[in-house]
Amino acid sequence: MQQHTYAIMDEVEGSHWWFVGRRAILESFLAPIADKLRTPHSALRILDVGCGTGANLEMLSQFGEAEGVDVSDDALEFCRLKGLKAQKGLAETLPYADETFELTTALDVVEHLDDDVAGLKEMFRVTKRGGYSLIFVPAFMWLWGVQDDISNHRIRYTKKQIVERLEKAGYTIERATYANWTFFAPILGGRVFMKLTGIKPESENNINVSALNGLFGKLFGAERFWLRNFNFPIGVSIVVVAKKG
Repeated sequence: MQQHTYAIMDEVEGSHWWFVGRRAILESFLAPIADKLRTPHSALRILDVGCGTGANLEMLSQFGEAEGVDVSDDALEFCRLKGLKAQKGLAETLPYADETFELTTALDVVEHLDDDVAGLKEMFRVTKRGGYSLIFVPAFMWLWGVQDDISNHRIRYTKKQIVERLEKAGYTIERATYANWTFFAPILGGRVFMKLTGIKPESENNINVSALNGLFGKLFGAERFWLRNFNFPIGVSIVVVAKKG
């Protein structure tokens, strides 16, 4: 990820509709996982791989003892300033012993890796037997946009592709669904428009209508109620719940 992107991310991820809505959806997946894993004698140990500037770490902390790992010194400095526990490391060679964490997450991270299966195998290694990993990745190469370029993405996945990679890493898939179907058409239209016009903003995270930001966040986050009962056939992203048996 380009360096200036971390500063933008830290500035907007607390309030931008995309991050607010995504956290609401992620929390709805995390709560039942935590309920399955939690014991009365000890807190869950949680690892966020590619923790970035720490907003997801803050969210994960409500479910247990969360810590992060990231390759970027800039990202880790933002975490440090927030008082979060995070250290430097590569997703493909995580600096932790086998079966350290009950829950591991990679939230818009796997698509950055040159060898995504190697990174997923490392997550599998440090996850305790019977534990879970929650994966969130961007969907469909034909949705490729400016944000993919500046974030140094390698791929946008289909559901089948990310499931196959997780299974290759050793996981059993409990659930996989597309997400953010609410803004699928506007995002597709916006990216087609930018390609046709040659417009390249510094970051798509800067593109926001402040008067509608709160509404958009609620609309996106409201998908969690639909996702309780069924999977979406299409969307801008993919969520996968994977178990280490």
